[in-house]
Amino acid sequence: MKKIFFVFSAPSGAGKTTLVRFLLELFPSFGFSVSYTSRPIRGQEIDGVDYHFISVDEFREFIKIGFFVEWEEVYPGHLYGTPKDVIIEHIKSNGVLLLDLDVRGGLEFKKKYPDQTLSVFVGVSSLKFLEKRLRKRGTDTESKIQTRLSKAALEVQSASEFDIILINDVLEKAQNELLQILEHNGYRP
Repeated sequence: MKKIFFVFSAPSGAGKTTLVRFLLELFPSFGFSVSYTSRPIRGQEIDGVDYHFISVDEFREFIKIGFFVEWEEVYPGHLYGTPKDVIIEHIKSNGVLLLDLDVRGGLEFKKKYPDQTLSVFVGVSSLKFLEKRLRKRGTDTESKIQTRLSKAALEVQSASEFDIILINDVLEKAQNELLQILEHNGYRP
């Protein structure tokens, strides 16, 4: 069965969103699953494009009614979830969907749709490299950087549960490897 869901998961700062955007530019027919989150909007983010931003209470109501395929509390008070209706639509249409999910969410999604999903763990060569990248972004406090690094150390332990581990130290190299992965799965730009 041809894969129609490509799940990208990574520690914060590993570059999964950059790689997903790269694929969306090369493959305009691919869809992108816009996750829901209870965290505040950051920087230039746009509601409905980057995420659907909702309150914690709204998120918890959606959990109760089974709105999400998967959801996680990634950081305290910051819930993220994948809407079920988008997934069902892509199964019906056999369209390709890219998903940018946290590590636990990516693994949970893969469990629910194992035959239709290719899961990719985007990593970097070391936590020191990741720390450098997080500091260069300049978007987090020292406390948040340390929280992200602690979480990354745990997330890396789950990398082997993904179908593919893609090291993203050099963006162009990771992009080329990603294109080879897609070609191997029957997709060419």
